[in-house]
Amino acid sequence: MTRLLEGAKRDTESRGRWLGALRGSWPLAVCRLLEALESPVVRVLVAEVRGSSPREPGACMLLSRAGSHGTIGGGNLEWQAMQAAESLRLAATETASVTLRRLVLGRELGQCCGGVVQLWLERFTHLDLPLLRRAARAISGGGCAAIVTEFSREGAVRRRLELRSARCPPHLEFAAGSENAILLESLAAEPASLWLYGAGHVGQALIRILAALPFDVTWVDSRAELLPDPLPDNVHPLCPQAPTSTVELAPAAARFLVMTHDHALDYSLCRRILERGDFTWLGLIGSKSKGARFRSRLARDGLTPGAIRRLVCPIGVEGVGSKWPAAIAVAVAAQLLQGLESSLDARPGRLAVRSTPLDTAETCPSAACAACTFPHS
Repeated sequence: MTRLLEGAKRDTESRGRWLGALRGSWPLAVCRLLEALESPVVRVLVAEVRGSSPREPGACMLLSRAGSHGTIGGGNLEWQAMQAAESLRLAATETASVTLRRLVLGRELGQCCGGVVQLWLERFTHLDLPLLRRAARAISGGGCAAIVTEFSREGAVRRRLELRSARCPPHLEFAAGSENAILLESLAAEPASLWLYGAGHVGQALIRILAALPFDVTWVDSRAELLPDPLPDNVHPLCPQAPTSTVELAPAAARFLVMTHDHALDYSLCRRILERGDFTWLGLIGSKSKGARFRSRLARDGLTPGAIRRLVCPIGVEGVGSKWPAAIAVAVAAQLLQGLESSLDARPGRLAVRSTPLDTAETCPSAACAACTFPHS
């Protein structure tokens, strides 16, 4: 028995760990790591891609004493990036805080993607907290922040840019010469707003999937005992006695997913959402016959054909016939991602900014600057 217990202990100690996801904005994630650890944090960014690569420009990961968060695609590319990031993290303080790595995936790394990836590695310390907090605060408020970093022999200088518009799409511009480089990055609250009504089996299975996807989920059900605790960071519970009263609380362009335990409640929610009109997508769980009955009743209640056509029922991508709750959740999550990709493709591609003059660039001499305090949990 003792040997069995010792063997089980060794097995437990040798097990791996879940890879850390990078949720939310990277400035907020860096702030939290710096405030929790007495060590620098290095961000590895895919700054430029030529040809095929595992991840797109803008993808990034963080490396700290606690481990890594996020991914730039795995494989030998990520392994090489982590080695370079660890060297930068442990480097002497007088060493430059930015390094560049250009990697040929096929010839140098043996990866069949065959493209060329330009990596931008930057080290953050407590002195960077004021700027990062301001950027994180702007993003968390639903706005947009832009950071420009200029790198030369003299070191790296970061500035926050003033935007002409309060909202903008994420965007990245990178340029490098023989002795200098510049990175312009706009950051916005990317997660799409999704209001999920219903905490049944499918709803709970779907939440597990959405926890790792770019959605900000408001989960609504009057039965508070069905909403697990704790919930993922991107899921916010709402337990009203009358769920239909919450429809007007959702922001414009939100996505709605209705899957409650009550068909009458489903109908009331769908009708109110369709009458509101300013949403991106509305899905209703159920069969083709349920969808047909709801559409017929909506027409009798006076909704226009154009409004009724926006109701999606059944939901989920085609080809998944299983009725297992988890299988339905996978199909619905895939459908939500398809819609999300379409909306991202439609975004404008240029960033309108006005640069802060160098002599008035936003900097702060102390990490304890009270004006920069950014509240977070």
